[in-house]
Amino acid sequence: MRSVRARAALGATVVVALALVAAGLAALLVLRANLTDQAGLQAEVAARETAGQLALDVPYGRLETGDEEDHPVQVTDEDGRVVAVSKDLEAISGTGTDRVTPQPPPAAPEKGDDDGDRDDDDDDDGGAGADPGRGEVSTDEPDFSNGTATVDGDRADYRFASVEATDSAGLTLTVHAGAPLAAEQRAVASVRAAMLAALPVVLLVVAGVTWLVTRRALRPVEDIRREMAAITASEDLSRRVPEPASRDEVARLARTTNETLTALESSVDRQRRFVADASHELRSPIASLRTQLEVGAAHPELLDVEGAVADTVRLQVLAADLLLLARLDAGERPGNARLELGALVREEVSQRTGDRIPVAVVVSAPEPGGLEVTGSRGQLARVIGNLLDNAQRHAVSSVTVEVRAERGGAVVAVTDDGAGVPEAERTRIFERFVRLDDARARDDGGAGLGLAIARDVATRHGGRLTVAGAGERGARFELWLPGPR
Repeated sequence: MRSVRARAALGATVVVALALVAAGLAALLVLRANLTDQAGLQAEVAARETAGQLALDVPYGRLETGDEEDHPVQVTDEDGRVVAVSKDLEAISGTGTDRVTPQPPPAAPEKGDDDGDRDDDDDDDGGAGADPGRGEVSTDEPDFSNGTATVDGDRADYRFASVEATDSAGLTLTVHAGAPLAAEQRAVASVRAAMLAALPVVLLVVAGVTWLVTRRALRPVEDIRREMAAITASEDLSRRVPEPASRDEVARLARTTNETLTALESSVDRQRRFVADASHELRSPIASLRTQLEVGAAHPELLDVEGAVADTVRLQVLAADLLLLARLDAGERPGNARLELGALVREEVSQRTGDRIPVAVVVSAPEPGGLEVTGSRGQLARVIGNLLDNAQRHAVSSVTVEVRAERGGAVVAVTDDGAGVPEAERTRIFERFVRLDDARARDDGGAGLGLAIARDVATRHGGRLTVAGAGERGARFELWLPGPR
């Protein structure tokens, strides 16, 4: 089942069906228990009425048991013998004995013994001719049971209540009286039939409503999908998916999708500009080198070897820069080597023997290890080299490199006394292939990749690269890197 609407409708229908079945079973059980309790109460009333007559020494044959069909009665003695039953009772079960024929009482004691007992009783009573007394009905909670009884040929289910009674002679009798369960069975059957008839209708309504609600809720999702399919087919990243006016998850999905499309469009635009700028930058040294080689092939005496070498070196540097940017864009992670930033700066400055302006290095280390950072030695050396190249290109008479600890990390600040960077251009200069007006000559301005590489490397290392003015004249580039992790 591939449709979300179908799965949602099926899931809701199953959940509602289970809930209705559970609720219906609980309702039937409660209804049955209540009706059974009512039948038990009726049986208890009938049993106590008969027990009251026995306590008054009403003869067994003259017991009034009311409606025999509604309340069949069976009376047993202490030994379990049936001593009385209601009229027309033909069979019974659930009372402890299934006999319905009264049995004669046990044989009476010898006359002499009986007279002797009476004499003794008279003596115990003090010969005062006291009242022989009366029986009583037990006030204990009766015992209940379910069974059947056949009255005048009709067999039915009954709820029996058992009540004990004691006659004036001290004989304990048990009265079993029943109340019919037919009303309870009819009520339970009617309710069950009504529930079974209503269940399919309710489930159909639930499934239909869930289908319609889900369809309405997922309509914006379908619109988003359709628009995304159109964008994929047309490759037009300027298009956007429709955003619903609601503030639910679908609206947030649409906004996130549009944000993703915006970021993707910007990335693709940057990639296109990068390819175009790289092609342009590569075309110039390649064309110059080819021209020199063609002239040299035709006129060896006119070959400009130094120019060819310079163009080759420039081409090599540009290719290396492009390769590094490609690796950074691919998500290359920096190394985990622990580096002492002051030593790295001194080493990089010491290798720059061809600089036109000497570089002054100032290292401030408040404590041992205070200038340690974690990262790639080659990439960080490249950043320092690019900052020094930029300073050498614009400086008039001085270039200074300061290394110090700051805010849980280390800072490399490169300062020159050149023309500086206009405040409006301090963000744009870190973009790729960007050269300001005073540095557009390829011999002086380079390809415009040095600062872009420096910023990307700093970001990959968890740091940042910023530029600010250096007093009245010049620029100050600050590279901050976090301490060892």
